[in-house]
Amino acid sequence: MFSQPFFIPSVLIALFAFPLIFGWIPRQSIYGVRTSKTLSSDDIWYLANRFAGLSFLVSSCIYFAAAWTIPDGETVTNPGFALWFIHLGAFVVPLIISVLLIRSFIRTL
Repeated sequence: MFSQPFFIPSVLIALFAFPLIFGWIPRQSIYGVRTSKTLSSDDIWYLANRFAGLSFLVSSCIYFAAAWTIPDGETVTNPGFALWFIHLGAFVVPLIISVLLIRSFIRTL
């Protein structure tokens, strides 16, 4: 699992999600979900960032599950690009869905 192509970026996304989930990041313009709506209020800031952190953590967990079950290039004799694209999809698709969910959630606030 540790030799999977997107393992390190997925770990970094999960690690960056924890401060958002626990509300350790105050309202500012560098780190977090920064829109005019989230920057307007502390309540909205923490709620939106908690949702974003949870979404990104779930995305990372989905890739971890895929990395655990899908073999890497070292265990397959001739993987080609197909295996890499499967890993890419397992990494990118949950992230895109997370961003769309976050965007939709912020609109409801």
